[in-house]
Amino acid sequence: MRSGRNRRKWIYVLLLMGLLGLSGCGSPSSASVEMSSQTELVKTGSMELQYAENFAVDYYEDGYKMLTTLPDSKRYLLVPEGQPVPRGLDEDVSILQEPLQNIYLVASGAMDMFASLDAVDQIRFSGQKQENWYIQTAKDAMAAGDMIYAGKYSKPDYELLVSEGCDLAIENRMITHSPEVVEMLQSFDIPVMIEYSSYEQHPLGKVEWVKFFGALTGKEAEAEEAFAEQTEILEEVESGEKTGKTIAFFYVTSNGLIQVRQSTDYIPKLIELAGGRYIFEDLEDSGSGRSTLNMQVEDFYAGAKDADILIYNSSIDGGVTTLDELIGKCNILKDFKAVQEGQVYCTTNDMYQQSMAIGYLLQDMHTVLTDDDTAKLRYLFLLQ
Repeated sequence: MRSGRNRRKWIYVLLLMGLLGLSGCGSPSSASVEMSSQTELVKTGSMELQYAENFAVDYYEDGYKMLTTLPDSKRYLLVPEGQPVPRGLDEDVSILQEPLQNIYLVASGAMDMFASLDAVDQIRFSGQKQENWYIQTAKDAMAAGDMIYAGKYSKPDYELLVSEGCDLAIENRMITHSPEVVEMLQSFDIPVMIEYSSYEQHPLGKVEWVKFFGALTGKEAEAEEAFAEQTEILEEVESGEKTGKTIAFFYVTSNGLIQVRQSTDYIPKLIELAGGRYIFEDLEDSGSGRSTLNMQVEDFYAGAKDADILIYNSSIDGGVTTLDELIGKCNILKDFKAVQEGQVYCTTNDMYQQSMAIGYLLQDMHTVLTDDDTAKLRYLFLLQ
């Protein structure tokens, strides 16, 4: 639906008018509806989900699929290659013409899901530079030139995206702070999709988003297999010992505050599933919409000094390698029970990008809680 002539036209408009002067263009979905044939959609079923609550996939005759992100009620119709766009669609439905081969992936947590589906080749544009990826297939694709950097979420390279025919932008929630970027992308007939796995209450709800991307890329079978591997780990851990030991999961900010997880976040749920107890089990700020909270050192000391285990989150500052380094960030930690008993762990730097590794992190937490062999740990390591 986007011919080479149309792409050249948009590039010409970009050069003449400048990026900031473009606004008010019609939505891609309404344009697609105007070009529709007389084909009608006939629903045949919906994807069954076990834990995820923030997306839905509906199936229709002749291979059509409707993907819905529930927090924003956005719908995306996948039209099979060679099939016409159905008639009678609502104007808010975005049309995605298969095969999708030039995705702009800004939601970095989704890259691991694409990798598990063997679908990284459908991503042409990255919101991360090569050196910032921990997913090896993404690093390799960028090294080979098969995937190219197209700017971060707030400053995409519009000219690059248009000239190479970007067919979908997959964003994280940060894009809601830059609505002008969404408007600009849509004005170039690039649909924008927000990935909401972070909204899931259950850790495996986050992982189950692999099924969403499996439907998007036509790899449902691979998605089912990848998800089943994680659910098997959960079943194994849940059948194991429940120690009831307490864990404090935290990070020391650059201005000396302590960042902890709200009790509704997936990390406290992982701790519970692993057989432990999150030390701040009643910590919640429902009005913030954030998964984390910052607290003063004194408050953290009062709440966590007797925690059985400390886990330092390295995903923001690159982490620490020794216990002395951690104490250097916050000297009061030396008085904590877990520090004195040698029960302080750190996450690996790549944990936040490894969205398909939640089962293994659950396994790690169970190992730590049961004093099992720490040599088996994958995403945690003991600080000494």
